[in-house]
Amino acid sequence: MNRAESKMGERAIYQPGASSVEGLPTALQMFHNHPPIMAMPHWHAQVEVNYIMRGSVHYRMNEHDIRLNAGDMCLFWGGQPHQMTESSDDAIYAGAHLPLVHFFRMRLPENVPSQLMQGAILVTSATDGADNENFARWYRYARSGDPAKAEHAVNELLLRIERVGFDPYQMVAHGRNAASAEVSNQQSSRLVARICDFIAGNFLHDIGSIDIAASAGVHPKYAMNVFKKSTGMTLNNYVSLLRLSYAQAMLLREEANVLQVAMDSGFGSLSAFNKSFRNIAGMSPSDFRRDMRSGGQLTSGIIGA
Repeated sequence: MNRAESKMGERAIYQPGASSVEGLPTALQMFHNHPPIMAMPHWHAQVEVNYIMRGSVHYRMNEHDIRLNAGDMCLFWGGQPHQMTESSDDAIYAGAHLPLVHFFRMRLPENVPSQLMQGAILVTSATDGADNENFARWYRYARSGDPAKAEHAVNELLLRIERVGFDPYQMVAHGRNAASAEVSNQQSSRLVARICDFIAGNFLHDIGSIDIAASAGVHPKYAMNVFKKSTGMTLNNYVSLLRLSYAQAMLLREEANVLQVAMDSGFGSLSAFNKSFRNIAGMSPSDFRRDMRSGGQLTSGIIGA
């Protein structure tokens, strides 16, 4: 995964860019590198998998502090603004950003997907030396340019994540609604995967619940209810999050015009874009761009359900 880096003191600072995870919200991307700290919280429309191979990192997410050490692996929903505030000098981490279409096709314990989507973080220390080798190989395969190798890496990665359900793990830092999260069955997960597949290919266009439900062959009310129970979001929330993730990256381009970003991201008007952006970032798109370029700090970050 490409990362734009600047310098703040002696440390490399992560900044979102159009070729990074924010600008490609429907792509499965793998990474394997030294984790740069973040100047500001960011968000993206994928579930993130982090495996700490060496050293330690510290996250601020969902108003909780999470420290991960070598051998720890975690899963969390990237739609909640999160910020890596520390990483040790020797830290190496690996992992992936999983679009929901992949996430809801996995066979995880029934209560895990809904809890993750509503703010919980899954943490496990049940890893071993094979994970170091496998994550490195999956990353190489994903970047090899060979479609067969890339597909093999994705399939093995998803199987490895499913194995979490057989080993000890804990759910920490529950969001406000995680305690009451609905249990999702396999039929619901398959429907959510079909819905996410359609949205991934069309979120930059003018789509609504009727279009989304028709693509999955179900009634709009049924589609909305199942999606809400499985993810904690409405269909409109998820479409907006994909658009906002895409817009977040576009705003960092030198030639970016806020109105053009709003239109190119699928929002029908500048006012709708500003309202949605403020809801997640706590500031206007213009202020976000100014603060990100100057290395400032976001003051808040809550996704409206």
